[in-house]
Amino acid sequence: QVLLGESGGGLVQAGGSLRLDCTFFGRYRGNYGMAWFRQAPGQEREFVAAIFEIGGATDYAASVQGRFTISRDSAKNRVALQMTSLKPEDTAVYYCAVDLKGWTRDPRDYDYWGQGTQVTVSS
Repeated sequence: QVLLGESGGGLVQAGGSLRLDCTFFGRYRGNYGMAWFRQAPGQEREFVAAIFEIGGATDYAASVQGRFTISRDSAKNRVALQMTSLKPEDTAVYYCAVDLKGWTRDPRDYDYWGQGTQVTVSS
């Protein structure tokens, strides 16, 4: 069952910007967290950023803080990740995820995942 859809990936030059979008098609009516994770070849999936519906609290990995901004449109069950000052080490497949219990940095806590969108940053 496909409940999340991501878009916006692509190839950019170092220092450039890119915006990713994700839509949650589930019908869960409680409060839930939405987050972005990424996975580079040969690496484990790592946390990037998250946002919670209540109060719009956000959390960022140290590696992207100050460069990436996560935002949420609750009415449309949509979350965006605006990425700026991109670096080659940001290259990875980016995944949108939903945690029905809230949100954390642990991918094992997330209930639904998108299929991923490739982001490639050239030097």
